[in-house]
Amino acid sequence: MINIRKISPTTSIGILDLKDFGQGHLNLLKRDLEKAGSLFLLGELLKTNEFELEYTRANKPFLKGRTEHISISHSHDKLAVIINENQSTGIDIELIRDKILKIQHKFLNPTELTFARDHIERLITIWGAKEALYKVYGLKEVDFIKNLFIEDFDGADIFGKIDIGSFKKRYKLRSENLDGYKLVYVLNEL
Repeated sequence: MINIRKISPTTSIGILDLKDFGQGHLNLLKRDLEKAGSLFLLGELLKTNEFELEYTRANKPFLKGRTEHISISHSHDKLAVIINENQSTGIDIELIRDKILKIQHKFLNPTELTFARDHIERLITIWGAKEALYKVYGLKEVDFIKNLFIEDFDGADIFGKIDIGSFKKRYKLRSENLDGYKLVYVLNEL
């Protein structure tokens, strides 16, 4: 039901199976179940229930009165949370399915279109990486084609950058397959 792990000395990830978690919360609607799951995972990652989950105006989650950076993602029956003690972070989890083929033109630039080539898993990985970068930036007005860039990749490590006005940063990300889902998260700023 729950998978918690440290991916670096300052970063931890929690994955929750919402279907299993929901068995103990049968009266909750999906959105309320996702919120309860997020609070549960944060408590497990922080090893305390003494925290307040808040959201910025741009809907970026943060822990009131604490210094850790967090990101939350959910897709169908999975929920993912990442905590980084030092840097803004991002995570995305997506069910692997061919629906991505219909929307690739909405988030891929010409270079990415060339190396993705209608490959469902690569497309979902790029989408997940861009979602994770979007969450790092934490503000609206991001064009996934013009402001978020993913370099060609072969394997689990991915490099991407955010280029919006004076905000120009490059990041190392990692992707994993997880029970029919693609998990992509930011490792660190470069």
